[in-house]
Amino acid sequence: MIIINVVRRKKEGTSSSRRLRLKNKFPAVIYRHLEPNICIELDHNEIFKIISNSNFYEKELIFIIDKIEHKVKIKSIQRHVFKSKILHMDFFKI
Repeated sequence: MIIINVVRRKKEGTSSSRRLRLKNKFPAVIYRHLEPNICIELDHNEIFKIISNSNFYEKELIFIIDKIEHKVKIKSIQRHVFKSKILHMDFFKI
């Protein structure tokens, strides 16, 4: 399992996502059943290193948000067309 400390996003929307990407971060969402979704921000370099591992797509991840552990699996990744940048990720809670 991979453990990652993440930060809950304070603002949502296109302009705040653009500002995140300028800081070398990107937005992500954790989808939960019968509970509100959690919008988070992830560090691009940290996630890019983890993604380079071939087992990333099969493993469970543990996100620590506000000292609470959330077990998640990856749902989807949106990448930039030309650059090797991640634009957005979706996860679902296990």
